[in-house]
Amino acid sequence: MQGSLLMLAALGLFAVLDTNSKLLSASYPVAQVVLIRQGTMLLLLLLARLLRPGAGGPLATAHPGLHLLRAAGMLGSAIGFFQALREIPLAEGYLVYFTAPFMTLGLAALALGERPPRAVWLWSGVGFLGVLVAMAPGLSAGGSPLAYAYALLGTASYAVVLTVNRGLRHEPGIARLILWSALPGGMVLAPFALAGWVPPSPADWLALALNGVFAGLATICLAGAFRRASVAQLAPLEFSALLWAMLADLAIWGTLPGLATLAGGAIVVAACVMSQRARRTPSGATGTA
Repeated sequence: MQGSLLMLAALGLFAVLDTNSKLLSASYPVAQVVLIRQGTMLLLLLLARLLRPGAGGPLATAHPGLHLLRAAGMLGSAIGFFQALREIPLAEGYLVYFTAPFMTLGLAALALGERPPRAVWLWSGVGFLGVLVAMAPGLSAGGSPLAYAYALLGTASYAVVLTVNRGLRHEPGIARLILWSALPGGMVLAPFALAGWVPPSPADWLALALNGVFAGLATICLAGAFRRASVAQLAPLEFSALLWAMLADLAIWGTLPGLATLAGGAIVVAACVMSQRARRTPSGATGTA
């Protein structure tokens, strides 16, 4: 249960992060927003270690390649979703993102040797069908294919992050997770951010910095979840993020979900529940390492 609760906490934090990013996307370029996010995470880590030396564990790692792959995945996820949410509602972006469990199960099977029960694959496929049901009206009405492509890029990148998190589950400490994700990403983005820099207002500086706080807390929760539970257990919980997205769309932008979105959401939530039940059955349970 600890892994599942941490996963749900991470999803809630990511929903707040994405909502904040969508609000900022109207005024600031993606490179600037993500650079300040990464810089805030590094600053908080530095302050924590100044106040308490060694806080968060060691910075060195025995798996630099995996950490760099994780950093690339986080960067692709941040850019993909930021660009997608410029044009489409949060709930629609999240429905594309719900293909992540399907991708993650495949990556975990190939890279980590985790073989989920066949029923988990089946219900993940049903969840993907729900995504298609919800997306169909927007695509048929001429919705931006590029926005959906960005959402798909963010989703595939996020699936890589989830899989690498599971692969690094035996490496304790959060300091290295933040350092090895924020520093390489910041170095890549810095030239682009400086070239298109838009001076933020004091209120926007706060919103931009909060992006880093939300991202840092979500990173910690996500890593903790994958140290305690398998991909098969955690991946289907991604579907719960739809509720956060619908609430944010309604509360901030006044966007009511259409019938197709509600129907697709109902399908993916049902798939989430049934996948969890299938995972717990004695005939198909998988152990966690």
